[in-house]
Amino acid sequence: MKYNKTITLKDGSACVLRNGAEQDGQAMLDIFVLTHAQTDYLLTYPDETHMTVEQEVQFLREKAESQTEIELLAEVNGTIVGVAGIGCVGKREKVRHRARFGISVDKAYWGLGIGRALTETCIECAKAAGYAQMELEAVAENKNALALYESVGFVEYGRNPKGFRSRLAGWQELVLMRLELDR
Repeated sequence: MKYNKTITLKDGSACVLRNGAEQDGQAMLDIFVLTHAQTDYLLTYPDETHMTVEQEVQFLREKAESQTEIELLAEVNGTIVGVAGIGCVGKREKVRHRARFGISVDKAYWGLGIGRALTETCIECAKAAGYAQMELEAVAENKNALALYESVGFVEYGRNPKGFRSRLAGWQELVLMRLELDR
């Protein structure tokens, strides 16, 4: 699935939303580690990242060639400042209509509209890929993320009180959200 679009951020700067490409391997790993160090709301810690540049390049290649999955990046002034993607929940018939969504943005760029743009782009791509539903999990304390997801149509369908076990905060409740795409 291919995507490339330039948007204007709230501060007036240009931001390119595009597929991660092979030449982005190291930068994509770097932004992953950075964003996972900046917040306790993401799935992993930086020290749990064991992917090599070669593995990241292969991952990006596979996503770019896929008709149903995508890995997007947000680039400002040539620097990758955010990533988001959709992946199929499973290949089996009963679940292949469901897309899993994930996103992270460099904290220095929060509040500029990058998260919304990446989220809306992933929704657009999920619809184009034929998914009936997008799903995500968010830490309940992450009020800004929850507000964004609700504003684009995601609804809560459950909670997992012990969804994450944070090194810093102990148990973190996860909010399970879904967005119907085939209405």
